[in-house]
Amino acid sequence: MTPDELDALMERAAERGARRALESVGLHDDHAGRDIHDLRTLIDGWRTTKKTILEAVLRWMTIGILGLLSIGLWWKMHEK
Repeated sequence: MTPDELDALMERAAERGARRALESVGLHDDHAGRDIHDLRTLIDGWRTTKKTILEAVLRWMTIGILGLLSIGLWWKMHEK
């Protein structure tokens, strides 16, 4: 077997393997590109949502801590 024949054989085997892998996850039809795009959009949306929720939680915790400190300071000032 020549190197060119071996390359052609390996290329066909790789293409068949890739085709089978895509079929096994349901990405073998004409809509596969759109499905991948939709999945990426969904994942990006999830990441944005997680970031926004984390920022909001941290903001509320900061406001709560500052509020408690303010109440404590007010309490100490009015004890006298």
